[in-house]
Amino acid sequence: MIENKKEFKIIEKKNPKSLLPNALTILGVCLGLSSIKFALDLNYSMAVIAIGFAAILDTLDGRIARLIKGTSKVGKELDSLTDVISFGVAPGFIMYFWTLNEIGKFGWMFVLIYAVCCALRLARFNLTNIDENEIWKINFFEGIPSPAAAGLVLLPLIFNLSGFIQLESYALISSITILTTSILMVSKVPTYSLKRILISKHSAIFLLLGIGIFVAFLIFYTFETLFLTGVVYICLIPISYFHYNQKNKKSIIAKVEDDDEEVL
Repeated sequence: MIENKKEFKIIEKKNPKSLLPNALTILGVCLGLSSIKFALDLNYSMAVIAIGFAAILDTLDGRIARLIKGTSKVGKELDSLTDVISFGVAPGFIMYFWTLNEIGKFGWMFVLIYAVCCALRLARFNLTNIDENEIWKINFFEGIPSPAAAGLVLLPLIFNLSGFIQLESYALISSITILTTSILMVSKVPTYSLKRILISKHSAIFLLLGIGIFVAFLIFYTFETLFLTGVVYICLIPISYFHYNQKNKKSIIAKVEDDDEEVL
């Protein structure tokens, strides 16, 4: 009896270019798991930094894959699994070790809710298809993306590490933050897709300058800069909501006008 065995391939022979983006994705998994180890060692600053680097790699792997034409089905599935670990499981563990354990079973329940919502959000994202007539929607996410959600969940910890104001207990603030973020992840609130922003050649020099300044602040004022970045992102959520609705109304009006012209 001859068995038909299918060989599992991380890298397709027809597309060896997928090695680099897949390697970056796996490195993101290692960073996510390492952040949990840092939290166990009570090294919360390194735990936050590890999640930050994982988020950077999550942004780069997709762009690099499209740039070198190294996209693959394995890479897509691997990316989703990495996001669950690095941005769904790891941030919850970090917050639980830091302060949520103070409220006992409820703290662990919040961690479970967040992880489940992250998994559901990623599953919905993988099944999302955009109509060719509404290609503008590619600039928006449905709900908060998992890397941004991880940053928001860690925001109370980042605030504590920044040293702006020292509070006695962060358990209540962290509970509200993780529950609110979980709801926003599975909600249909449109948020900006920062991965899809297109920059004109004339604006590229200013973008590079801005990135340079941002990195400089990150080096010298790491947690202060991360906290303010999180605040800016929170402010962008209502702006993206109204922007999306405005563009959606224009799209509906244009579609109705096209249908009327076809009838005439």
